[in-house]
Formats: sequence, C-alpha cells, structure tokens
Amino acid sequence: MEFRDFGDRYIVRLDPGEEIIESLKRFCRENKIESGRVMGIGAIRQTRIGYINLESKDYIFREFIGDYELTSLMGNISIVDDEVFIHLHITATDTDFNMIGGHLDSAIISATAEIFIDVYNERFLRIFDPDTGLRKLALNKD
Repeated sequence: MEFRDFGDRYIVRLDPGEEIIESLKRFCRENKIESGRVMGIGAIRQTRIGYINLESKDYIFREFIGDYELTSLMGNISIVDDEVFIHLHITATDTDFNMIGGHLDSAIISATAEIFIDVYNERFLRIFDPDTGLRKLALNKD
C-alpha cells in the first residue's frame, strides 16, 4: 500500500494480494480517520459480495473467483463499538463483461486499486436497528 495525503483527502493505492476492507481499516486506524467517503477503481481476483435479506435480517454472500475489473467501489467510513467500520459496495465485470455487484465483504487485489478517501471532521457512529438487522448511521446531533 502507498498513499498520498492532501489534508482532508487521501489517495490510497493497494497492490496485488492486499485485501480491500482490512487494508482500509488499517489505513484508517493508522491515520486516525473515523469518518469519510470512499470511492475507487481497480482490478480484483477474488471477491465476496452480498445483499441483506430483510426477512431473515442476515446477509446472503457469494464468492466470485477469477479476474474482475473493479468498475466502481463506493461507500463510507464510520465507527461501530469504537472500531473503524468500512461499509463498501462494488460493481465489477468478469472476462466476459458480465457484471456483479453488492455489499463488499472482501476482495483481493489482482493488479492495483486506486482508492480516494474524503475525510469528514466529525465522528460517524452506527447503531443497530432491530427492524432491519442493520447497523445504520446515527445522524442525530442529540
């Protein structure tokens, strides 16, 4: 991983073999980032994505092995139980140009990823919502 600091913005480059979520968590801890917006592009060779099943309140995940062009990575950085939480969604295309997408659980970089982080100067917390089973952003000021 390499990065460049622009004050309240960073550009992070991930290299082959690095996992996106864990790499970004480590980067945020080391740079004391507790909230922000994430977007990026790149190439991955293995990914696990999912969607929330609102009836069971569980994520349904599927693993995809092979070469994928990471056409869009977007999400945010927040805090859950005093730990950095990286919430990302992706779209990616395979070698036949078929698209996959969803909530990112993990992805291994095959060539590179170029990730842009905009840092917000206020801590974003997530709280558990029993109606959906999700940890939603707590945006109330009180």
